[in-house]
Amino acid sequence: MKNERAFFGPGGNSKAFYDAGLKSTVDAPEWVKSVGLDAYDYEAGSGLTASAGTLLLIGQKAKDAGIRMSLHAPYFISLSGIEEVKRLGSLRYISQSLNAAKLLGAYLIVVHTGSAAKITRGEAMKLAAETLFHLLDEIPDNGVLIGLETMGKVNQLGTLDEVIELCKLSPRFVPVVDFGHMNARECGGVFSSAGDYLRVFDTIGDELGDDIARNLHCHFSKIEWSAGGEKRHLTFQDTVYGPQYEPLMDVIARDRLTPTIICESDGTMSDDALTMKRYYEGRL
Repeated sequence: MKNERAFFGPGGNSKAFYDAGLKSTVDAPEWVKSVGLDAYDYEAGSGLTASAGTLLLIGQKAKDAGIRMSLHAPYFISLSGIEEVKRLGSLRYISQSLNAAKLLGAYLIVVHTGSAAKITRGEAMKLAAETLFHLLDEIPDNGVLIGLETMGKVNQLGTLDEVIELCKLSPRFVPVVDFGHMNARECGGVFSSAGDYLRVFDTIGDELGDDIARNLHCHFSKIEWSAGGEKRHLTFQDTVYGPQYEPLMDVIARDRLTPTIICESDGTMSDDALTMKRYYEGRL
């Protein structure tokens, strides 16, 4: 079924969630709906620790609340790691993430592509592709998409072009566009107009197809940067680093694009996701 609108939600539980007196992610889907949002990214960056029963319960609550679920796989996954044992060990974490996503009713997992700090970018791309070919051979398709994320540090694999190239290996792989990462990687100024955002969608459409471009899974937050790229996530109160969300909302409303926008602000992800959603709805 094709999306008819954009979805907005937080990456994990925000300060507002805990300020409401809630503690368990089991309560997250209903709370997300109650504040006016419709997506939720289950954060497993530090590893998957929840039981199958808990994941199933969260998934059922998300289904009941009409919340679009995704899952962020562990940060320590590295498709391009130079140590083969550790690199191929990442496949186990991806498999676990795919299984957990299925229990959650999530349509996609987010995976970091790896590092290019100690080897050339060409060598890192070759290793990442080899790892993904192993994945295709060894991990059955359970219907959950594998999202490869654009990264924010200069020494990380994950420019938009690199992510697109890896996604061409299989329809199981789709890009996850983190606009804050892309901006921080270039030390700001990447997204100053609606046209700058539109070029991302157009590039993906040209390379991977319009359906993928129209239904992107996206991350958005303002991010402080240094010479090496991403330094730390900020909130929408920031007036220095950006990027600004308004031109992106203008584009997706004007062109009737239907992405899922996960906000990863520092603690205010639900508040800032709602700010984006309200602006977007005002432009429809």
